[in-house]
Amino acid sequence: MNQNVAALLPETFLAAAAVCGLLAGSWLPRHRQWAVAALAAAACLAGIAATGHTMATGREQTVFDTTFAVDAPTNAGRLTVLTALLLVVAMSAESLRGHKRESEYYVLLLLTGTGTLVLIGADDLLTLFAGYLLASIPAYALAGFAKDAHGTEAALKYYLFGALLGTVMLAGVALLYAAAGATGYRTLRDGLPGADPALVAAGLVAVLAGLLFKAGAVPAHFWVPDVTEGAAPPVAAYVTTLPKVGALIAGYRLLHQALPGCGVDWPLLLAVLAAASMTWGNLAAFFQTDAKRLLAYSTISQIGYLLMALSVATHTDLAQRALLLYLAAYALTNLGAFAVVTALPQARSLDDYRGLAGRRPGLAAVLLVCLLGLVGTPPTGVFLGKLEIFTAAVDGGRTWLAAVAVANTVASLFYYLRWLAPVFRPGGTQRHAVTGRVTVGTAYVAGTGSLLLGLAGGAVLPLTTGPLLG
Repeated sequence: MNQNVAALLPETFLAAAAVCGLLAGSWLPRHRQWAVAALAAAACLAGIAATGHTMATGREQTVFDTTFAVDAPTNAGRLTVLTALLLVVAMSAESLRGHKRESEYYVLLLLTGTGTLVLIGADDLLTLFAGYLLASIPAYALAGFAKDAHGTEAALKYYLFGALLGTVMLAGVALLYAAAGATGYRTLRDGLPGADPALVAAGLVAVLAGLLFKAGAVPAHFWVPDVTEGAAPPVAAYVTTLPKVGALIAGYRLLHQALPGCGVDWPLLLAVLAAASMTWGNLAAFFQTDAKRLLAYSTISQIGYLLMALSVATHTDLAQRALLLYLAAYALTNLGAFAVVTALPQARSLDDYRGLAGRRPGLAAVLLVCLLGLVGTPPTGVFLGKLEIFTAAVDGGRTWLAAVAVANTVASLFYYLRWLAPVFRPGGTQRHAVTGRVTVGTAYVAGTGSLLLGLAGGAVLPLTTGPLLG
């Protein structure tokens, strides 16, 4: 059994920082609890460095009796999650400064980030469920962190949906174990083809229910708009970004490694859910006037595009790199848009952004880049990601799904322009006071990163290729 603890350095850094941050927060005076934020940022940077070293040395491996895989998808997912977590920490710093529970906030972020990393590398159903729990439970507390009416309602809805679908997911793990007699993906791949197809289908649908909840995809999407609107903007940025990275990479690994010959037509199921997610998200976003709710429905539609890669996971080699590139691009672009929302706490409706280009031209430029980036406008990273996703869908025999995605992409331009139109109109309200330089700087970094990823996509794509271990 390979018990190389060094293979789990990024996860270890986040977990250790969470423990140290909890202890330090108990002793530090309130005006110095910013040190826990610095500790969280340091843990993210250390994890990025450790992941870079692993990628440079090519030390792909499975550890702890093949329950966790360190391979190309794991490393690419780690870089995306750790970078996104670092941006969330940065955009939270000024709004949380001096809060009586400031240290607890960053501890919860670190714990849920650790769970997301566990999801990414899970090569066993029990490890997958452990990652689901660790990524979910701290996030419920984050959703209601403000303890106001909207936040409490958001946390309750998030928790109830998570608990329900988590229980369903655990039942699915039990069914798949009953079908194959094991929980490891390698053993499932060998055992499920000879098992009862109805038992396998029930177990697979139940496990996917939990992952679809984490991703915010139809039909497990009902919590997304309420939680996004009720939570604080940095928390909303987190719940619409990081859990999706973990859930989708975990789903891709499960489908590709454990279920290629199980006898269940899961590719068609995923294709239908992809079409439903992108269509429902876009239709629901058309007439939204609240900025955070619009981004919430936008993220549901984005999950639809990402699910296209899962639907062709075993039909084309292009699916993996398309998924990983799109996830990285989406994370930067979505966080850039939320950083602008965070920087302008008094601007709630779309009309509150009227005249932003005249008063805050930098933030208006970031919003322009990120919203058009979410459409898939060149030269942003999402454009390159969508191009890869559509190519993978066609190559995998889902041309009809690619056509649906193109139609939805064109339709999505309507509601993004509804937000951008007031930004460049003169006059408007006086709700453009910013929270501070760090949050504004985070918006600039995320927006610039989205552009650079689109321009340097050729250099990034090799990082997303490589065999899945297990």
